[in-house]
Amino acid sequence: MSDSIPPEKLVDHLVDLLTVERTDEAKFVGKPQKDGIGRVFGGQVIAQALQAAQVSVGDSKTAHSLHAYFLRGGEEGPEITYDVATDFDGRSFANRRVVASQLDADGSKRPILNLTASFQTPEPGLEHDEYEMPDVPGPDALESDAQVRQKIVERAGDRMGAAQKATVTRPRPIEIRTAGRLHWMNSEPSEPEAYSWFRAVAPLPDDPALHRAVIAYASDFTLLGTSALPHGLSWMRGELVGASLDHALWFHREARADEWLLYATDSPWSGGGRGFNRGRIFNQQGELVASVAQEGMMRKRVKKPKN
Repeated sequence: MSDSIPPEKLVDHLVDLLTVERTDEAKFVGKPQKDGIGRVFGGQVIAQALQAAQVSVGDSKTAHSLHAYFLRGGEEGPEITYDVATDFDGRSFANRRVVASQLDADGSKRPILNLTASFQTPEPGLEHDEYEMPDVPGPDALESDAQVRQKIVERAGDRMGAAQKATVTRPRPIEIRTAGRLHWMNSEPSEPEAYSWFRAVAPLPDDPALHRAVIAYASDFTLLGTSALPHGLSWMRGELVGASLDHALWFHREARADEWLLYATDSPWSGGGRGFNRGRIFNQQGELVASVAQEGMMRKRVKKPKN
């Protein structure tokens, strides 16, 4: 990790990024990523939309699921507004519908994401855990992805431009340690399965809603790339064109996002220009804390013929 930005400062920036401002009873504003360029990270929009929904519900009920559709790519820089509709408020459950939008050049609203979140008053119930945590090396036995990225940049030398190097090696508030190889690490076809540990790089405030938002933010990492593994292709190497189409997340139990969580992903199918991916998130005690599903556009990049 770069020494220029302390881990605590990176996490402060993440907390600030995921803290939405309430400007009206049903309207919130999300800050842009500091020094962000290009397209907004989908996990950021999901997490900010979830935060808007959580604030509108209050502390009596907790989010147990969300379903989101990406409509258009968001642009880094302009703020994102979140309009929240109260579709249901019951004794045990509540539902919120959120539309994330940015302004076009002509000042008109442009929706970029729709999200629906469901909330429940905590209660005891019948319990079972069907899945055991995969038997993979623990985080202490693995290199961080930041170290792996730095090695890739060093090996690339002049084949990688300065801007690309800066993007690949920029400090991140979420540390990831991968058991095996992600799609951008390897060009050999492999089974559509990936295992990565993740956590915030420094302690987070003791706010369960914020920890759910950070888990939602991190759940968009590594997921779509799982469907690229059987094909030996990568977005980072410019071999694929892709974008997330939808994202679903179920919270099963409370978890801290500043403690190591294992993200086990698999892709049972791809075809028709799309890839389908699933994820299971475990704590270090082996308990399933969340489940994820996502489908994304995935097309092989066609090289334009030279004139």
